[in-house]
Amino acid sequence: MLDSQKALLEEIAALPGPDERFEFLIRLGRSEAALANEFKIDKYRIQGCTSQLWLVPAFKDGLVTFTCDSDATIPKGLGVAVCRLHSGLSPIEVIAVDPTALEKAGVSQHLSMNRRNGLSSLLKQIRSYAAVFQALSAQGLKEWKI
Repeated sequence: MLDSQKALLEEIAALPGPDERFEFLIRLGRSEAALANEFKIDKYRIQGCTSQLWLVPAFKDGLVTFTCDSDATIPKGLGVAVCRLHSGLSPIEVIAVDPTALEKAGVSQHLSMNRRNGLSSLLKQIRSYAAVFQALSAQGLKEWKI
């Protein structure tokens, strides 16, 4: 895990309660640019999420990057946090990221059941992309363009 990813988790965990954590996630989501409409398609939509949440992967120079967007503020902020925790890593490192990191930081236990299901679906999709990129990397591919 990169220092910036550790810092993000520490910043979230240091917030005094769930309201402050949700406010942080909302600000985080608002700080991220919207995805272009060409990416807001079913191919990138996370299934199992009540809100519309799109996840766009990229693989370049052996590292994975994820971007996301949502039609709702808390899911977008949560998605941005998840993307930041999994971006800039090799596929193997992405797979090794602790899937309970946000729970340990005090976020996921305060989510509604629907949002927890959406978070779980998002994490599964990220791991799925990472597995594909790992297989491509094993074949010598260093980049995958959308």
